[in-house]
Amino acid sequence: MNPSTASKSNSGKEFDFTEEDFARVRKMIYQAAGISLSESKHEMVYSRLARRLRATGISSFQRYLDALENQSGSEEWEAFTNALTTNLTSFFREHHHFPILTEHIRKVSQPISIWCCASSTGEEPYSLAITACEAFGSLRPPVEIIATDIDTNVLATAAAGIYNHDRIEKLSMEQKKKFFLRGTGSQQGLVRVRDDLRKLITFKPLNLLGGSWPLSGQFDAIFCRNVMIYFDKPTQAAILKRFVPLMKPDGLLFAGHSENFLYATDAFRLLGKTVYTLSQRGG
Repeated sequence: MNPSTASKSNSGKEFDFTEEDFARVRKMIYQAAGISLSESKHEMVYSRLARRLRATGISSFQRYLDALENQSGSEEWEAFTNALTTNLTSFFREHHHFPILTEHIRKVSQPISIWCCASSTGEEPYSLAITACEAFGSLRPPVEIIATDIDTNVLATAAAGIYNHDRIEKLSMEQKKKFFLRGTGSQQGLVRVRDDLRKLITFKPLNLLGGSWPLSGQFDAIFCRNVMIYFDKPTQAAILKRFVPLMKPDGLLFAGHSENFLYATDAFRLLGKTVYTLSQRGG
């Protein structure tokens, strides 16, 4: 028998992935990270977790999931969560939010604190830092940005601040020159965020479903964009409830274009363009 044929399952795939396996994955990622995977994600889950089976040398999804359940808090749990976390981002994504942020931080008392709670690979927190610098006309604005994510791999990329040049293609020439260093030699085609910008941001891992959040004080703005779409309504409501004491009375909460927080909680009221502030009841 051909070894490559022997390694294939009856479905023609490398590993058997049953509906029971898929149901277990959905339950485990929901309990660990609050991510609600739809039935349509079957192939995506197989593709991403098959890599983990190869990396660990485990021959079946059943054995892999059994091992995970017996190793709570292990590095593989982190890898499992990272594999199922979707990271789609860009510099100044949903551009209409940044003029609103500029106006807001110019009028609030200093120092100013902002929390980006889904940092991904860093484009969003660096966009916030650029906005702060431009708002105050300084590379040292009175602004501190906390950037968190459950995925430790993307956090490492964010902290490094190194990107392919095409990632900053849509930025103005002035922004490119002021906030990025162009790579040369073996770094040709790459750019690196300037240290002045990096110093404005503290990157740290955080699970929005975690028992405690490593945060202190209150924020002038919280960016929680395109995160809630992965959670069901009860989970959304629980997270939004935890945001309330972390916001200053006039703080702003920024959501993604396809998210509506009013269906999940009455603690916030909509200001417009997916920007919220604390409602009278919430404040």
